[in-house]
Amino acid sequence: MALTDYVTLGQSGLKVSPFCFGAMTFGNEWGFGSDEPTSKRILDVFFDRGGNFIDTSNFYTQGHSERIIGEHIGQDPAKRTRAVIATKFSANMAAKDPNAGGASRKSIISACEASLRRLKTDYIDLYWLHWDDPFTPLEETLSALNALVSGGKVRYIGISDTPAWKISRAHAIAGFRGWANVIAIQIEYSLLERTVEGDLIPMAMALGLGVTSWGPLRAGVLSGKYTRDNMRAESPGRAPSVSANSNEHTFEVLDALHAVARRHDTSAARVALAWVLRRPGVTAPIIGARTEAQLQDNLAAFAIELTAADLEELNDVSASRLSFPHEFLKDATRASYPDMSVNGQSFRAYGL
Repeated sequence: MALTDYVTLGQSGLKVSPFCFGAMTFGNEWGFGSDEPTSKRILDVFFDRGGNFIDTSNFYTQGHSERIIGEHIGQDPAKRTRAVIATKFSANMAAKDPNAGGASRKSIISACEASLRRLKTDYIDLYWLHWDDPFTPLEETLSALNALVSGGKVRYIGISDTPAWKISRAHAIAGFRGWANVIAIQIEYSLLERTVEGDLIPMAMALGLGVTSWGPLRAGVLSGKYTRDNMRAESPGRAPSVSANSNEHTFEVLDALHAVARRHDTSAARVALAWVLRRPGVTAPIIGARTEAQLQDNLAAFAIELTAADLEELNDVSASRLSFPHEFLKDATRASYPDMSVNGQSFRAYGL
């Protein structure tokens, strides 16, 4: 596999690179990240290697991330034509205005116009609902997004960080109304976050939705910089995540991750990325980088061929207990079909 092995995103004709570049680290307003010249060089490296899929948001580094992309890609016709630019709405960019955030028609259209200005482009390739809005009817959100697609300002729509039941309902509503439908979801997924395997991943596979997964290195915890004996955050911005993951489960995952990396004479980060890259249902994991060297190291994950023994070790140590009824159904299935196999595959192959 290589960055040029393009894949279609969900049930659409949109071709994207199998790694998406996450631009949350463009700009250093949040206390970590890359300055403008470095960010632009990183984009050049990603595109030179064959990547075409960039993910950002209206509020990343207070809009600076979108502006960097706009200055380097949006206003360059040749670069813009090749790029698949994804950005998001929902975050409130004007704290005193209750209508400046969320997923209402007023908020969506205003946020889209502002993102188009920052990105210096006439259209957004993929426009994400950044997170669920419990106050706005789904019909209003989907109708507004459909209008943006019909008006040519958005090409495709997706939903990020939202419960599976609500995404399924949105998919059904849009299909019934004949509106532009959701083609992909964005979710956190890594060796330290596998609860999405309960509902979100199976839902995406059943509905034919693409999956772009964020946090494959768990905010750097799986990058190789941390071990059971060293959990000191490399920067103040990473301290909350490192502290939240300082527990025995994380240590066991890190032990196994480093062991597999040693067997392949490679880095822990590459192994963690190779694992999520090949998970069922995943279309394009989102990778980030603050330097060119980090990007090149992450892209080397394509060369890692994890063995069946590697996968078994990583899967077993990282397994998460899923919410009801998933664990109950595992027991019920075993009890109902004690000697069952499907196409020669054992229960284990089906997560049972």
